[in-house]
Amino acid sequence: MTADSVRLVRVLLPLPLGRGYSYAVPDELRVSPGDFVSVPLGTRKVIGVVWDGEAEEVPAAKLKAIAGKLDCPPMVEATRRFVDWVASYAMAAPGSVLRMAMSVPEALAPPTPIRAFAALPSPPEIMMTPARQRVLDVLVGGPPRPASELAREAGVGVSVVKGLADAGLLISVDMAPPASFTPPDLDAPGPTLSSDQQTAADDLAAKATEGGYSVTVLEGVPGSGKTEVYIEAVRAALLAGKQALVLLPEIALGAQWLDRFRQRFGVLPAIWHSEVPMAQRRATWRAVATGEAQIVVGARSALFLPYQALGIIVVDEEHDASFKQDEGVIYNARDMAVVRAHLGEIPTVLVSATPSLETANNAETGRYGLHVLADRHGGAALPDIHVVDMRAEKMDSGNWLSPQLVKALGETFAAKEQALLYLNRRGYAPLTLCRACGHRLKCPSCTAWLVEHRLIDRLQCHHCGYSMAKPKACPECKVEDKLFACGPGVERLAEEVTRLFPEVTFTVAASDTIRSASEAQELVRRIEDREVDLIIGTQIVAKGYHFPYLTLVGVVDADLGLEGGDLRAAERTFQLLYQVAGRAGRAERPGRVFVQTFMPENKVMKALSVGDRAGFVAAEAEERRDHGMPPFGRLAGVILSSVDARAVDDAASALNRTAPRGQGMEILGPAQAPLAVLRGRHRRRFLVKADRNVNLQRRLADWIARTRVSDRVKVQLDIDPYSFL
Repeated sequence: MTADSVRLVRVLLPLPLGRGYSYAVPDELRVSPGDFVSVPLGTRKVIGVVWDGEAEEVPAAKLKAIAGKLDCPPMVEATRRFVDWVASYAMAAPGSVLRMAMSVPEALAPPTPIRAFAALPSPPEIMMTPARQRVLDVLVGGPPRPASELAREAGVGVSVVKGLADAGLLISVDMAPPASFTPPDLDAPGPTLSSDQQTAADDLAAKATEGGYSVTVLEGVPGSGKTEVYIEAVRAALLAGKQALVLLPEIALGAQWLDRFRQRFGVLPAIWHSEVPMAQRRATWRAVATGEAQIVVGARSALFLPYQALGIIVVDEEHDASFKQDEGVIYNARDMAVVRAHLGEIPTVLVSATPSLETANNAETGRYGLHVLADRHGGAALPDIHVVDMRAEKMDSGNWLSPQLVKALGETFAAKEQALLYLNRRGYAPLTLCRACGHRLKCPSCTAWLVEHRLIDRLQCHHCGYSMAKPKACPECKVEDKLFACGPGVERLAEEVTRLFPEVTFTVAASDTIRSASEAQELVRRIEDREVDLIIGTQIVAKGYHFPYLTLVGVVDADLGLEGGDLRAAERTFQLLYQVAGRAGRAERPGRVFVQTFMPENKVMKALSVGDRAGFVAAEAEERRDHGMPPFGRLAGVILSSVDARAVDDAASALNRTAPRGQGMEILGPAQAPLAVLRGRHRRRFLVKADRNVNLQRRLADWIARTRVSDRVKVQLDIDPYSFL
């Protein structure tokens, strides 16, 4: 076989390698771009995708042939272009992005057929029993049935069915397994919408029906019925024969959303996130690829599923930082959803009560369409917000709830209503120190303090997962019984509530207590059934939920998110506090919010107290514009890490010497990352600041390419960073 006598194709493999390899196509095989194929790679066979573009010529001695083509729907062109686009933008290997789109290799094989039984037209003569006759009667004029189903309908044991088969009265046939997903009832009536809701719903539904690329921002105060509006657009896409994708930032948010969808359409959608069992993931991936799964709701990774005919993408809580993936291929699912919509020429909807500054700017400049729902649905009023100046409060030692908030809690419980205490800090206490010598217990593998979790009696690192039992003596000075918990976590608030309100039933809701979708669903059920008077939770309960009897929200440490000098600290804090405040008073009962702060003069607290979100956004935008920060400038992070501190310092020095200067770029650093050691690896950072018109990826690629960096040092690039740790 010579390279010029056979057809060559490029095959992209789900590996962090180059842009694909050239393979020969055997004469008996017909393949096209998008087909899944098995190819030899070294001594093993791997599955890849026939990719677009010309294959490179390969010497005949090195040329290998495709081993086979898989019986699986091909990857559509829009998905292939999306893989290439994400790889180019995120500066990642295309194969690494493809791996996200091929996350369930087992789904590439057709599902195992089901063995069923049918009656012979002219069966042989054997001794019949009533049980055997009942089996044959069930099969008369009907389709083949699996043994268990046949036995159940005939009222016999499975052994009777097998006996008939062994005797030659039944023949076995292979049947396709039943559909994994029942089509939604698109004729089911929806809720009555307000005039503003109806206007937005009609526009979004028209875009979903007509197709074509568009981005529309659906902004609305908490409780304004944004979900009901965009569900109309989802319905329109399904009626047009297309698939729909709804992205949610948190698994926990899915419980009420799924219940709402089921009430509307009679079935559940396909669900996709990391907690879904492998068998269900396999069935879902295959159903998306065949088009059987008409609607998918999932986390950011659902964006990379192999849709056959995607017709609309909805990004709910689009501002949420959980849409940013910070490991592996680094990307923001909100931004990549817009890209996927553009490549597929379909509409996308960005939904939020507090749109990100990037999204708000695009809507203001006309790049995105905009619908605003300014009022809560059904006439419910927005809650009253009280900013509590903790500097003026008289607090007993070891207490974290102000007298004002304690009084409001008592009034709420007396009225048989529910309350939420919000503190975005897991565990019992964020820091444990020794009163004798001042030593602080820290993680041996990270630059982070160990967090006490009293419910499980462990000290844990929230970055690498290290845990240990709380020692009796200080590891530094060896003095016993001097270790002291500093600061509150949600478990410590629970302790205080138990002391203040011993008759109240409460639940602690955090990522270490609500670890799965089923646990989140059970939490929602308990709150809706009013088995719980008080929820003590972190950000997983700050948004998306609707509890009619929840009338009081207390924010215990509103200043927590303002620490650390993060570019988006003020914006994130405002979004989170605004969202958590929106949990109160969402039905006919009025709501109240108490925000405890030591910085009432901060712009975030001032804007919250008077409900001036527009003013806050305008001021934040002006400040960003003045400093050339996103969305008015561009940022990239360059993170160096190694187990060898000297090696990472040498690499940082080398990159600093070759760093591009001027021409619309500014290099800040190198500096120790705030988490200077993470999982045993020493870390240094550069922050690259650039004008909007700079080709940031090209300049970064040139910089890295001309700098010699030790193989012991990992260089990670973060385009549009959200975390500066």
